[in-house]
Amino acid sequence: MKTDFDLMQMINSHQTNSSFILGIDGLSRSGKTTFVMELQDILVKESQDFHIFHIDDHIVERARRYNTGYEEWYEYFQLQWDTAWLTENFFRDLKNSNQITLPFYDSQTDTHQSKFIRLPKKGVIIVEGVFLQREKWRAFFDKVVYLDCTREQRFMRESQATQQNPAKFENRYWKAEEYYLNVYNPTESADVVIKT
Repeated sequence: MKTDFDLMQMINSHQTNSSFILGIDGLSRSGKTTFVMELQDILVKESQDFHIFHIDDHIVERARRYNTGYEEWYEYFQLQWDTAWLTENFFRDLKNSNQITLPFYDSQTDTHQSKFIRLPKKGVIIVEGVFLQREKWRAFFDKVVYLDCTREQRFMRESQATQQNPAKFENRYWKAEEYYLNVYNPTESADVVIKT
């Protein structure tokens, strides 16, 4: 995948004394991690101060997102992250703070470990993840890039073992993605859309 937009031009057009907050939005397996690695290479070459966050590092424990009594798609979209907490304790601090402490999820132990992170004073902060253009979060980004990839292509990028459980995709992931696409229309809300 190659970036077909000028990242540095986008950053340099940001004429403020605060960091530039860039969201990399896209559904599961749309290529976000690969794309962010390419952006990282650009930022390193340009000697640009930056920090990258992956929203999946901050999901909640399994008991809060599985077998809750809600439909599976709702658990994935609404309960996978504590969106209210992240709004108040993560997104609101990205512009106005030089440091932040966040809980990082460990899937092996189903627990969190708090980590202290020093933010760039005037650099680039990239947040990568699904559903970033939900109502509570969209306004915190200076720009959002949406990676647009068909469901068929994304499903083929899953492991063979994962593909053997289509019911989980139909009941949990795909319904949540359809809700996001229909309610938030991320391709229209994003500043840049890239087909992957």
